[in-house]
Amino acid sequence: MTNLNLYLLRHGETIYSRSGGYCGDLDPELTPAGQQMAAAFARTYAQLPWEAVYASPKQRTLATAQPLCAAIGLSPQVRDGLREISYGAWEGQTNEYVKATYGEEYVRWLTEPAWNPPTGGETAVQIASRAALVISEIEQNHLSGNVLVVSHKATIRIILCSLLGIDLGRYRDRINTLAGSVSMVKFDTHGPRLEILGDRAYMGTDLSSLPGT
Repeated sequence: MTNLNLYLLRHGETIYSRSGGYCGDLDPELTPAGQQMAAAFARTYAQLPWEAVYASPKQRTLATAQPLCAAIGLSPQVRDGLREISYGAWEGQTNEYVKATYGEEYVRWLTEPAWNPPTGGETAVQIASRAALVISEIEQNHLSGNVLVVSHKATIRIILCSLLGIDLGRYRDRINTLAGSVSMVKFDTHGPRLEILGDRAYMGTDLSSLPGT
């Protein structure tokens, strides 16, 4: 019988999650606040018995996973399928710049991101396909217990849509996951069920009240 708790942790704050700039392939470090978020997660969640930790290869996700991994004695299993959406030509740019420079493509992406990518970037369908391989691997290797996935804003939202039967084209409209937030999906005989969405209470008021996207 399957009894798996899949925790999905978005990496801690970076300069881009704070400013709202487009950051997918870029690889910024955590800010000091982001490092504090990672440490707070470890303090709160190290008490759980963890089966495994999977992470995107970006330094912001690995740095977020590191305090917990150090506390529980596990190494993160790095999977490229968990990396963030590629924003192509929009990488590092502000929303205002993208709207002014790539107007038609921006509108198409807003309207139907499942099939319309950022200029030179990835669609939600492409992200769902690569992330699904990792989720399937986790389901096969861990029939029960707690497994942590440390990933990114768009990727986590798309994974949640895929698991919960939500239209991928609505991932930006239906689900939000702020920096450092944790969600949890329980797998049992009835399939995946959302138990926690975008929780940041573990990090305390000072960090959870920080502005950002």
